[in-house]
Amino acid sequence: METLLLGPNARPLSPPAFDREPDPQASGSRAFIEANTLAVDLQELRHQHTIPVFVKDNEPLISQADFIDVTQEAMQEVFRGEQILLPQVRVSHPIKGRIPEAKHKPATQLEDWERTLYYERMMFCVEVPTLFDTIEGNRLTLQVGGVKAYNLDNLYHRKGAAEHFKLFVGFQNTVCTNLCVRTDGYRSDVRVSSLEQLRVAVYNLLQTYDQHRHLTQLQQLGNYALTEAQFALLIGRCRLYQFLPAAEKKNIPPLLYGDQQLAAVCRDYYRDQSFCRDKERQINLWRLYNLFTGANKSTYIDQFLDRTLNALEFAGHVQESVGGGPTSWYLT
Repeated sequence: METLLLGPNARPLSPPAFDREPDPQASGSRAFIEANTLAVDLQELRHQHTIPVFVKDNEPLISQADFIDVTQEAMQEVFRGEQILLPQVRVSHPIKGRIPEAKHKPATQLEDWERTLYYERMMFCVEVPTLFDTIEGNRLTLQVGGVKAYNLDNLYHRKGAAEHFKLFVGFQNTVCTNLCVRTDGYRSDVRVSSLEQLRVAVYNLLQTYDQHRHLTQLQQLGNYALTEAQFALLIGRCRLYQFLPAAEKKNIPPLLYGDQQLAAVCRDYYRDQSFCRDKERQINLWRLYNLFTGANKSTYIDQFLDRTLNALEFAGHVQESVGGGPTSWYLT
């Protein structure tokens, strides 16, 4: 097993022995999220997209490009000496406009320089390929990133009002580009009013994230498996969960996946080349977890990280039940 871990005091799970790879430029070669997103590069984000402002004083919000920049700065400090790639950026929900001089033109006749554009939602990942581990033959590399969604901000305030960000650090399975995130590597509602506060929030997350514990949790999933009958029962219960009365849901671990994602899990149980059932028609929980994170790539940006985290928590709940703990409602 190959392992490199983070931080000056981290101790590897086993002695690292590998050759460092050539320095590629961009993080990942395939999309970590699909849904309705588009790929853009950082230069386009910085120079071609307008920035929303606070209505009362016309002062700009923190731009998506600046968010990426401060994240990279914090990474350079925390992961000093490691290889850090360029960010992979995905955007959705375009907000289009035009300059005043073109206000009477039909949309089909607008020149490029007469159009304005920014995307309401943006998510990015930055890969650190020299920090990695291997689980069941799948190489996992460290990823840091975040979400900036302007629809979460109140634009009718003055500059200084809290702005909302989501931050994460975890691993990406390079076999399928699925993201693996656990609780201590995710901040779902970071509220700041300046770039400096945002930089501190990123730095604190990177410092407190326990990558050793995260990797151990992921490795243990491979030690537990479901039979085909158990898998069928689990999926049936997952579908029922969505329609349970609210009072009954309170006593059941939540599941954030809907019918579309569950259908993808069922399909890939038979068809996925990397994570389908084995010859005995069983599926271990590492594979099941990756079926859920793979199905999550059809989720929109605003829900993506919450479902990513929920996949690990759900797999952990199933593991506890299969391993002799309290019986899970999903398996009864």
